[in-house]
Amino acid sequence: MISKQLENDLLTRGFTRRGFGRLATLLSAGAALPFTHEFALAQMSRPHGGIPADAVRINSNENPLGPCPEALNVLFAAARNGGRYMFEEEDVLRRALADSEGLKPNYVSCFPGSGLALHTSVIAFASPKRSVVIADPTYEVAEMVAKFIGAKVVKTALTGAYAADVRAMVKAAPDAGLFYLCSPNNPSGTLTPKADIEWLLANKPAGSVVLLDEAYLHFAGAPACTDLVARDKDLIVLRTFSKLYGMAGIRAGAAMARPDLLARLAGFSSGALPSTGLVAAAASLRVATLVPERRKINADIRSETFAFLDKHNFKYVPSVSNKFMLDVRRPGHEFVDAMQRENIWVGRVWPAWPTHVRITVGTREEMAKFQKALLKVMA
Repeated sequence: MISKQLENDLLTRGFTRRGFGRLATLLSAGAALPFTHEFALAQMSRPHGGIPADAVRINSNENPLGPCPEALNVLFAAARNGGRYMFEEEDVLRRALADSEGLKPNYVSCFPGSGLALHTSVIAFASPKRSVVIADPTYEVAEMVAKFIGAKVVKTALTGAYAADVRAMVKAAPDAGLFYLCSPNNPSGTLTPKADIEWLLANKPAGSVVLLDEAYLHFAGAPACTDLVARDKDLIVLRTFSKLYGMAGIRAGAAMARPDLLARLAGFSSGALPSTGLVAAAASLRVATLVPERRKINADIRSETFAFLDKHNFKYVPSVSNKFMLDVRRPGHEFVDAMQRENIWVGRVWPAWPTHVRITVGTREEMAKFQKALLKVMA
C-alpha cells in the first residue's frame, strides 16, 4: 500500500487513481519498470538470439576489466554471508560516497546500479501535467519511463559541439517537471559543460528538477557537479559502479541530492540492496589509483581506435568516454547485422542519427578484431 501523502502527491500531479495504482504497486514491490534497463535495450541489437561465447562484445558500454582485485576479495566474503541482510553495509557505502564527494551522508541514497534511481526520479517529478525534457540523442530510459506514466516528452537536438542545448531545453518546455542530462552523454560520449548545467539550474521553471546522469564521468576526468548538490540546488546526480568500476553485473549505484529530493525517490522504491554490490563498491572507492589508471587505459585505447578511423577516413563523434558513435554511411541496423556475421557485437542505433552506431571501447585485442571486421564490412 502507498502512503496517503504519496497518493495525494500523485493525484495533484495529474495521475488518476486507475493510472497510479498499478504503477505504485509495481514500484513498491521493488521491481524495475518493464523494458527500461540496459539489458533490455541491448536486446534490441540482438535480433538473432544470444551472443556466442567467443564473440567480441563491444555493445553495452561494459568495462572488460571487471571489478578490481580489492572488490573481488570482499565479494567472496559477502557471498558467504549471503543468508543475512547486511543493512549496515549500505551505511558504509553511503558514508564513503559522501566523503568522496564532500557531501553529508543524508545527501546520498544507495541503489542497485543507477537505473532504478533514474526510474524513480522521472516518476517522482514528472507527470501528465509536468513534462520530461531530454537531449536527442541520449540514453532512452528517461523517455521510456515518461511515456509509461503518461508524461509528455520534449526532445531538443544536441549543439554543434554535441552538448545538451540547455537554453533550447528551457525554451521548449515551460511546463517541465524534470530535465534529464547525461554527461558524458550516452551514446555520443560527449560532455555538457558544467557552466551550462549551472545555467539550467538558474533558469529552469520553478518546481522542476535537473536529473544529471554521471555514469560515465570517471572516464572523462571532467568536473563533477556534486558541489552543486552540496549547495542545495534542485539537482539529483546519479552515479553507478557499472562502468569504470567494472561492476555492471554486480549492481551498485547511488543518487545524490538534497534530503527532501531523495525522500521523493524513497516513496517509489523499497527493499534491501545486494550486499555483494555494496561491499564491492565501498572497497573500490578505497583504491585511490583505480580511477586514474582505468581512465588512462580507456583513453589510450580510444585514441588508438580514433587514429585508425582517421587513417581510413571514417567519421565519428569525438567522445571522451568509453564509447563513441561511428558514422557507417548507411542504415545503422544493416551495419549491426553485418558486424554480427563477423562475430563482432556492436551497440544500437538512435533514430535521431540513423546512420550512426554506438561502439564500446573494449580491450586492445577486441578493438583490433573490430578494426579488421570494420574494413571488411565497409569495403
